Amino acid sequence: MADVEALGPQLPLALRFPPDQRFDAFVGMPGARAQLEAFAASPAGQALYVQGPPASGKTHLLLATCAAAEAQGHAVAYLSLARLRGRLAAAAEGLELMGLVALDDIDAIAGDAADELSLFDLHNRLRDAGRGLLYAAREAPEGLPPGLPDLRSRLAHCTRIALQPLDDAGRARLLRERAAARGLAFEDAALEWMLRRCSRDLRSLTALFERLDHASLVAQRRLTVPFLRQVLAAD
Repeated sequence: MADVEALGPQLPLALRFPPDQRFDAFVGMPGARAQLEAFAASPAGQALYVQGPPASGKTHLLLATCAAAEAQGHAVAYLSLARLRGRLAAAAEGLELMGLVALDDIDAIAGDAADELSLFDLHNRLRDAGRGLLYAAREAPEGLPPGLPDLRSRLAHCTRIALQPLDDAGRARLLRERAAARGLAFEDAALEWMLRRCSRDLRSLTALFERLDHASLVAQRRLTVPFLRQVLAAD
């Protein structure tokens, strides 16, 4: 995935917010999707906090929200705080001019006094300017490591959206839809074999799917059980 916060506004929407990270590609929790779609249409003055374990779709939903908001004419910015640890003050300059700011990986700066102070200042500037704020973290605000009390208080007052990991049916649907979107033939038996034999972590599954997609294109083969065995044996 591209480093979205480093890309300029002149780039096409699809390059800054990948097509497979849109609302229509999100599987599971339709209530969360509907809430964020409404937020993307009118983000002004709202602050939302998306909470969920790893691989539950937090980044997907933040990027989807940014893409939807920008498509409706809002100026947006996405920042992964995991990539900005120690540099948040500089990255946050001028963000109060955006209509919507999405801040991913809040956990990454928890406990860092300078970054927490920068985030507290940014939160206040955006709220004072009537901008939209969208946070994502693995933990609820009260579950973050001890840090700046005023920041935790601000985060605790955001509207919460709690995500859960996909079950096996959801994982299967996600992989089927990604394959169909690329015109890739993925036999049911191969999909079931993959879910039984490979890691069920969604990041691992999607990374494996990308490798299988590339291998299928090179070999001009369907995704069958023998082909999956061949690819995995080569690894």
